[in-house]
Amino acid sequence: MPFLAAICTGQAREVAAKSGLTGIDKQPVEGPVGIGPEGVAGDTIVDRANHGGAEQAVYAYCAPDAAFWAERLGRDIAPGTFGENLHLGGIESADFAVGDELWIGPVRLQVTSPRIPCATLAARMDDPGFVRAFHRAGRPGPYFRVLAGGTVAAGQAVRFVPFDGPRLPIAEMAGLPAPERIAPALRARLLSLPIHAKLRAALAA
Repeated sequence: MPFLAAICTGQAREVAAKSGLTGIDKQPVEGPVGIGPEGVAGDTIVDRANHGGAEQAVYAYCAPDAAFWAERLGRDIAPGTFGENLHLGGIESADFAVGDELWIGPVRLQVTSPRIPCATLAARMDDPGFVRAFHRAGRPGPYFRVLAGGTVAAGQAVRFVPFDGPRLPIAEMAGLPAPERIAPALRARLLSLPIHAKLRAALAA
């Protein structure tokens, strides 16, 4: 059964990429933590043009995916390494599709999109080639919108509620071409799902 292994937050720190600041360096926190429409209490999001907001309020990564990277890289991958807010046990990226929900106590989260790796992640991992490696691994981790907020704590059970409709795995979504290159049939399929609002607007345009 899935469970909440850790809740992670971070403050702005210097990074050799983009604006020079990032909130990707997240660490586990103890005790109850609030989750609201804009994300996890106490967390900092620097690049709001590409991260955060109501449609990417919470990012999760999974313990089995972290174990994959630990074995591949020969190093410890602690909770928060990939900038995730929630580190989940008993489930992995391959299990998630757009529209799936996680229920953690009073909190309800809905998958909107996968994580798209960027230069900040490469800098975090001290590997210029990590963006390509992360993308090819097919273990992106999901972003969520918050359907119902509340307070959660590490160790809580997580209920996985599959989307009641067509499934689009987040690993497949991570490999989509640019919106203007998406074929009409796939465009219609995407628009029938509760996808990230930014992608919906691009497809509608």
